[in-house]
Amino acid sequence: MDQPTIDVYDQRGALWAERRRPVRRADAEAFGRRVAPGMVRVDLGCGAGRYTGDLGGPVVGLDASRAMLELCRHEVTVPLVQGDLEALPFRRQCLHGGWANMSYLHVPSVRLPMALAELHRVLVVDAAVDIQVLTGGYEGRDLPDDDIGGRFFASWEPDRLADVVVGAGFGVTDLCVDGDVVRVRAVRTRTLADTVGPGMRLLMVGLNPSMYSADARVGYARPGNRFWPAALGAGLVTRRRDPYHALGAHGVGMTDVVKRATVAARELTAAEYRSGMGRLERLTQWLQPAVVCMVGLSGWRAAVDQRACAGLQTAALGGRPVYVMPSTSGLNAHAQLPELVRHMRDALAAAENG
Repeated sequence: MDQPTIDVYDQRGALWAERRRPVRRADAEAFGRRVAPGMVRVDLGCGAGRYTGDLGGPVVGLDASRAMLELCRHEVTVPLVQGDLEALPFRRQCLHGGWANMSYLHVPSVRLPMALAELHRVLVVDAAVDIQVLTGGYEGRDLPDDDIGGRFFASWEPDRLADVVVGAGFGVTDLCVDGDVVRVRAVRTRTLADTVGPGMRLLMVGLNPSMYSADARVGYARPGNRFWPAALGAGLVTRRRDPYHALGAHGVGMTDVVKRATVAARELTAAEYRSGMGRLERLTQWLQPAVVCMVGLSGWRAAVDQRACAGLQTAALGGRPVYVMPSTSGLNAHAQLPELVRHMRDALAAAENG
């Protein structure tokens, strides 16, 4: 999270708490009923504990501010953890629900996809999620009517927020705007979360995750898939099967046209292709990777150009160049590892020379 904002809460958290009354207790109680009895849920950015006790139990409160946790300790007797929404201090798939009331709005918008990827990591499949943030187009430290001052805020247009939530591996069940806030209710799905952010050299785009990859939390995870050997050979990455490092160290992001995981790509529908390409175009227009690299011809042919051949395309996506390469699946006997390495090098060269 934004460190100056954490400092504000550490210094003026008591004043903030005095000026806030719990207006969403019924929503918090309803969320608690969505989580199975006895299953652990987390209050993400619990603050002074306005809703922590309404979420049912067992519940864990998490906040980046030590002062806010001390205030929460006076309200509820539950486990409290100091931690960052962008680096959640929980093991994989250990939580069954995540409530976040006006907390993710302190994460810069371009970093929210990775923050939600962290949430996806720690939640079990079908876990309930409730996220509320400010709506609109404001981002900065001078939010009008901020009675505390000095905090960073990122507000969200509903459609873009929905795109980011879907990309992070959640199925949106309800999206509503109420005055100056937008609320998303969702469930954690059995799929991969996007690893994307600002300054990407390449955005690698698969058709859709396999069930195998979704469970492994790594794209192209099957032993016979040549993606990671080719990416290493081409110099795109320096760690095998580590999409977080690929993005952070090398500016290589990863997403899919369709987020729904399947056993085979033939299970996908034409409507899913169209919807997925729309989301991908909006994502690309927003984050502006140097080049979009489609891994596999079938998705691009199905959605854009039936006659497309491997290489740099004439059509752009979100205003960015598109490179299409053969599938790295072990079932694609027509493309051997040296050819896949060459295509990745050519895509990288296009990014560096563009």
